[in-house]
This record gives sequence, structure tokens and C-alpha cells, in this order.
Amino acid sequence: MRWWWIPLGLFALFVGLAGYQLSQPKEEFVRSTMIGKTLPAFALEPAFDGLPGASDADLRDGKPRLLNVWASWCLPCIAEAPYLEQLRASGVEIVGIAIRDRPEDVAEFLARHGNPYTRIGADDLSEVMLGIGSQGVPETFVIDGKGTITYQHMGDIRASDVPVLLEELRKAGA
Repeated sequence: MRWWWIPLGLFALFVGLAGYQLSQPKEEFVRSTMIGKTLPAFALEPAFDGLPGASDADLRDGKPRLLNVWASWCLPCIAEAPYLEQLRASGVEIVGIAIRDRPEDVAEFLARHGNPYTRIGADDLSEVMLGIGSQGVPETFVIDGKGTITYQHMGDIRASDVPVLLEELRKAGA
């Protein structure tokens, strides 16, 4: 009996399936489940003395804005700082949420890398971060003027992302 064909056949099937999966295009975009959902209610104390804190009410006044989740201890946040400044210079209002940060570190980061924010709330326990579906820092959300998340950008903002965010803000009513 030729029973040895069975393991060989299973191995060939495994190699064929693995080869098929490896040849498929890689999906790099992770679609957020928060798109189209309303921001949860929150009110955060100021992250430092220089700017007011942030709340969901700040994002429900009819004007679309960016909501940026960041931290002074986050290296990719340094990389995205010039592009947030570029967005601010284009007239975009950016509300920040500083995650597990100390006021003196927030102030030092902003002095060193620029301050594109109109408000920064301190999320010391990451409760708001998790409530809006953020999985890490940095992340940026487009919020329409009614407090609804219309777009989520995961990771640091790069030059190629600036036009995308401007377009998403335009779609949100800016």
C-alpha cells in the first residue's frame, strides 16, 4: 500500500495554500469601527497651563476639526509634528489629547516641536483614547461639526497624508 502519498499530498496542499496566501495583495488599511459613530462624552482637564482642556462639546459646535491623540514620550509624534503645523497653517483646528503625560513634559514637547493645538486635554488613564477606538499614539480623527468621527488615521501623519486629511475635512464640511 502506498500510504506515504497521504503526508506528501497534505504537505503539497499546505505549500499550495501558503503560496496562494503569500501571493495575495497585502491589505494595509485597517477600517475603523468608529467611523460614523458619535464621540463619547468626555471632559479632560488641561494637559498643561498653556491651553484649555478638551471635551466632546468642543467638537460639536458645527466646525469640523482634527482630534489628535499623542504623547510627549512618543517618537512618531515628533515625526508628525511638522505636518500638524502644516495643517494648522492651512487653517485646520486641531484638538489634542495627551496620553499618560506630565504637564512639564507636554510643555517641553510643544516648545521644542511646535504647538498646532487649540486645546489639549490630559487623558491620564487612556479612557478617552480607548473610548474613541484609538489603539495607540499617534492617531488622528476627523470629527465633523456634530461630534461624529468621519475618518481615522492610524500612525504618524506624513507629508502624503496632509492632502488626504484636508480632503477628509472638506468632506466633513470644512
